[in-house]
Amino acid sequence: MHYFIIAGEASGDLHGAHLIQALQRHDPDAVITFLGGDKMAEASGEQPVIHYRDMAFMGFSEVLRNIGKIGRNLSKAREALRMAKPDCLILIDYPSFNLKVAATAAKENIPVYYYISPKIWAWKKWRLATIKKRVKKVLCILPFEPTFYKANKAPIATYVGNASVEEVDAAMLSVLPREEFLKKHKLRDRPLIALMPGSRLGEIRNNLAVMRLAADTFPQYRPVIIAAPGIDDEVYNKWGGIRLPILRDDAVQVLAHCRAALVTSGTATLETALCGIPQVVCYRANGAKISYDIMEKILDIEFVSLPNLITGKKIVPEMLVHNCTPSLVADQLGPLLRQDSPERLAQTEGYTLMREILGRHNAADNAASIIVRDLRS
Repeated sequence: MHYFIIAGEASGDLHGAHLIQALQRHDPDAVITFLGGDKMAEASGEQPVIHYRDMAFMGFSEVLRNIGKIGRNLSKAREALRMAKPDCLILIDYPSFNLKVAATAAKENIPVYYYISPKIWAWKKWRLATIKKRVKKVLCILPFEPTFYKANKAPIATYVGNASVEEVDAAMLSVLPREEFLKKHKLRDRPLIALMPGSRLGEIRNNLAVMRLAADTFPQYRPVIIAAPGIDDEVYNKWGGIRLPILRDDAVQVLAHCRAALVTSGTATLETALCGIPQVVCYRANGAKISYDIMEKILDIEFVSLPNLITGKKIVPEMLVHNCTPSLVADQLGPLLRQDSPERLAQTEGYTLMREILGRHNAADNAASIIVRDLRS
């Protein structure tokens, strides 16, 4: 069968690669067409119709500046879908773009599966009506999502497991010994603080300088940037101030050697928690308190970071908008750097609870099994 898959950012590319491998196991004759990145290309042996580097725009102003490019990408994706005539369309998060392509799939009578649901339970709940109309099944990676869909009489939603659990656990098995890691990156043996300012230019611009200044409060530690795929060193040098080590290993390979991390809200907060590394969640945006007040009214959730959402309790501190300043972030980071502090111990205990809730499922394999079985029937 022919599968058309769309992933619009780095985390989606990773999840998409694992899904492609699972589809190939369940359907040895699988043909793959996709929008995504290098990991999906490696898994499929094909090149993307559009690389996610040319798709990942964040925030109103960035979208407005690139509105022409977004329109061309959408036209290209729709035309590729019509030309491919696949047996199904599989969407991975990225709802603004993906749900528009789903409209084309509906007109072409192509069934649509959503793997990794958009966070409509947090905000933009109006998208639920579109999902009801265009999506056949939702394959969720957060355990509370099927309850939300069922309560809103939406398409069949199934928790297939969390993709990041097996991805992180597999990566942890190949972590280099510390001496080799330091030698590889030409680092002195000092305790490290990971800076993870996001995978989009707007996120990096808003958050990296704050993270850098907060980490500099603790001169005995060495901050290092965990680079996102597709982001050039010049971007980090521009917004990070004085040059910092920019490490391009998979995030897990670096996090395993860090004392703590400053992480922009998103999938990286979950990956950091699965690695067992204490963290402070940072999301600067434009920093104005009025934006924070608006955000509080728009969001339908108490927390924004995945460890807190999954457990339903505050495990990691969330420094958002006007609260995301170097001094306030440093205040939260300091206790986490001490090995036996109550704050550090509380986070690691919270991470254990989070893992228990997520369970140990092979998300990609479960999702592929459901899709292939559904299409064959």
